[in-house]
Amino acid sequence: MARRLGTLILAGLCGLGAAVAGAQEGNPVGNGQVAPVEVRQAQATVALGGTVVPYKEVTLSAQLPGRVISLAGEEGDQFKKGTVLAQLDDKELRAQQQAAYAALRDADANMRNAGVQFSRELIAPGKQSPSTMPGMGMPSLFDQFVTRPMGSMMGEGNPYLERQADLYRQGTQIEQTRNAYMRAQSQLQQLAAKFRDTKSVAPFDGTIIKKMVEVGDTVQPGMPLLVFADTKYLQIQVDVPARLMPGIRDAMWVRAKLDVRNTIVKARVAQIFPMADPERHTVRVKFDIPTSAPGGPGMYAEVMIPDVDAPVRTVLVIPTAAVQQRGSLPMVYIIRDQGEKELRIVRLGEKVDPYHITVLSGLKPGEFVYVPAESSPPPAWEVPPVPPGPPGMPVHR
Repeated sequence: MARRLGTLILAGLCGLGAAVAGAQEGNPVGNGQVAPVEVRQAQATVALGGTVVPYKEVTLSAQLPGRVISLAGEEGDQFKKGTVLAQLDDKELRAQQQAAYAALRDADANMRNAGVQFSRELIAPGKQSPSTMPGMGMPSLFDQFVTRPMGSMMGEGNPYLERQADLYRQGTQIEQTRNAYMRAQSQLQQLAAKFRDTKSVAPFDGTIIKKMVEVGDTVQPGMPLLVFADTKYLQIQVDVPARLMPGIRDAMWVRAKLDVRNTIVKARVAQIFPMADPERHTVRVKFDIPTSAPGGPGMYAEVMIPDVDAPVRTVLVIPTAAVQQRGSLPMVYIIRDQGEKELRIVRLGEKVDPYHITVLSGLKPGEFVYVPAESSPPPAWEVPPVPPGPPGMPVHR
């Protein structure tokens, strides 16, 4: 077994040496360029894991008990601001609305009747309708012209006070009917608010990212219906240890690596939460990323946070285009004094920018690497756009 393992290792080393030798002998010089191995000073960074989150996200919940009668779409469907995303059955509310309209009409009729009675009492006090007066109204006339004056002369009763009392009673009836009318109006306004609560409307342009109910489900107040988010603008949410916070400031630029083909993007500090987590002793920070970045909400990402307490280190930097991938091994061509090329295996570090990358081992300062002319330059880092802030609020980015 040991002999077989030794044979396999020896064969692998011989194959690797043959591949390197063949690359040295068969690779044409072409019209490439020669670039020096640069020495740069770099600030130490710490890679912290985070999560890609939408710029805005809301959970639409039921405000009334009822049955779901319609949903606008499924997860991934996009909708404009103001679109009705979910709607509850409102038949019971419509019945209550009809009853409230009937109560409003009754209150209006009673209020007009009370106004007429007050006017009659003011113009013709103490008189009754002839239809209610038996005997051609003689009892009322006798009371007005005989009984009341005689009672006033004998000190029994005060016609002035009685008149004021009658007017006050009629005014009270007007006030009571007016209050009943206002109560009916308030009930209609409450029903109008409940009608609005039967519909869950998109508060902004976005996408349904999660749906909790289906058509026909019965819901109660507070029960979540769906999650709606603005996925056009994405951010990376990271919990940064408190010791690294001195290296972070608002609107600064950092490098971030997305968990999709290990894509390196430029991120910008968008929001620093004002309070640290008392249990984990971390501060939540959000970073804006470009809209063209691959991936979506919920994916893993890493952000390179500067460590200001660590000493500045010296790194070797070469053009990214000089690296040639042979299998799983990164290699570069070294240019000798006589113009000969030597293929050398290197260990790569982090990208400094889209055009340069650090080398941890395999090269020395003062050496020169070969950059093939046919290699296309990588695309420049896209600057993340500034997401729109709340209406009327300035955006500090």
